[in-house]
Amino acid sequence: MTQTPTQEERIGEYRLIALIGEGGMGVVHLAQAPDGRRVALKVLRPHVIGDAEARERLAREVASLRRVSSPRIAEVLDADSSGPQPYIAMRYVPGLSLHEYVREEGPVAGTDLYRLARGLAEALLAVHAVGVLHRDVKPSNVLMEGRNPVLIDFGLARVAEDARLTHTGWLLGTPGYLAPEILYGDEATRAADVHSFAATLVYAATGRPPYGKGPAMAVMDRVRRGEHDLSGVPEPLAGLLDRCLAPEPLERPGLHEIRLWLHEHEGTGPVRATPSAPLAPMTQPIVARPAAVPLPVPSSVPSSVPSSVQPSLPPEFTVSQRAPATRALPADPLPASVTPLTNRDSRTLRRAQLMGIGAVVASAVAFAPYAAVILTFVAVLGLRTASVARERHHRRRTVRGRKRWTDVPRTTLSLPGYLLLALLGSVLLVGWSAAAAAAVGIVAAVARAPLGGGMLAMGFGFAACLWWGPGSLRARETLSRSVDRAARSDYAGLFVVGLCVVAVVVLLAALAGGGPTWSPASGSPWSAGFLRTVAEHLR
Repeated sequence: MTQTPTQEERIGEYRLIALIGEGGMGVVHLAQAPDGRRVALKVLRPHVIGDAEARERLAREVASLRRVSSPRIAEVLDADSSGPQPYIAMRYVPGLSLHEYVREEGPVAGTDLYRLARGLAEALLAVHAVGVLHRDVKPSNVLMEGRNPVLIDFGLARVAEDARLTHTGWLLGTPGYLAPEILYGDEATRAADVHSFAATLVYAATGRPPYGKGPAMAVMDRVRRGEHDLSGVPEPLAGLLDRCLAPEPLERPGLHEIRLWLHEHEGTGPVRATPSAPLAPMTQPIVARPAAVPLPVPSSVPSSVPSSVQPSLPPEFTVSQRAPATRALPADPLPASVTPLTNRDSRTLRRAQLMGIGAVVASAVAFAPYAAVILTFVAVLGLRTASVARERHHRRRTVRGRKRWTDVPRTTLSLPGYLLLALLGSVLLVGWSAAAAAAVGIVAAVARAPLGGGMLAMGFGFAACLWWGPGSLRARETLSRSVDRAARSDYAGLFVVGLCVVAVVVLLAALAGGGPTWSPASGSPWSAGFLRTVAEHLR
């Protein structure tokens, strides 16, 4: 329970009112500043006060926090990292943590869910704008100030460009909300915060962690394999969160794209039915959702809670009830013959499409190497051009806001320039992949492998290098977006997989029947010149 000092205690110029939270690094007090304001005072634990590394970590945390300014962040008001009792004074947020809020009031729904998502995205954008990564976004580190989230507890925040930073304390976060790459020990990027952002929203929408419960090792294993459960998350938000929880960081959308998506879709998703009620008096205590029942203020909290949890709203603080009641919209019934795809089905279908497309590319290179490489170059150039166009369009939308009628004409007129920007990367990617495929072919020839097997090895080597080679990010992202859209529809993804299977069967049958074709060239590369001499020698 909350501990109140028996006599007046001070840390620096701050008078301690109550101990409201504890964490591995320190304790959090509700304190009063010299000017009378109430603040959340985070103090290092006594047994680590003499630890120079802990003081340095606190100094980095202070430097990071002071560079962040946003109403969605609990900003730093004061700090002392070198005194006998190092501390940080932060804005006091009189509200429940998202974890406690959902446990007491139920999952967040409707426009409140989109409002929560937008607020968290804005908070992380403010953090990333100054080169800081939060690294510990989770429900207990989000406080609800009315209906708006406030991100707190930057105990794991690190300055992204600090090359001298050690890895001490990286896995102090909650495993179910950490990104897979952090669990593998890789360098954290902004995509790690995107993953934690999505996991936190899944909890807010469903009341359960996206990767389930159980032993930490089991949860971490599910995180690494991307086995998240989004059942209960309303569409279309579930589709966005599914992308944000992708195991591969490069497959996750950026925060600017997320904010733009939320701006376009806020208010369009399904909402929870709530009975209409008259507006409450202006002095009614803060409530979780529009309803006639006020939120009770607990008189005590557990004595050992995460450091991010701050006390509930004191009785003297009141907030008016602002949102009207929401009326549920009737759902369109599905035909009896249509079974919606689950999120796991969608992920499986996405992987099947990507594997099918890769198999088509490999089979085409095996059967008609020259023609396949030329067609692949055209496709890669198109994908990279689309990626450049989407990126430039997104930048304009971020600066100017809503759609304008000039967006499409401007993008169309700019396509030649985008094509030139994408050209060099396309040449390098396809050229590097072709060279790698040729190397595989030479190895197969030296090993005296059958012609068909050697050509297939070249094809799969070409496809693998095309997917992971230098300059492949833009093409991979654009293709992944198209595949994701197809996987979320009823039949498009299955159609793509079926088409790929047919194409692979036809190409392999042609290869087995007549061998590879070298059109538009007149013959194979080893039919003349140096390669012919090498081929005769190998025979």
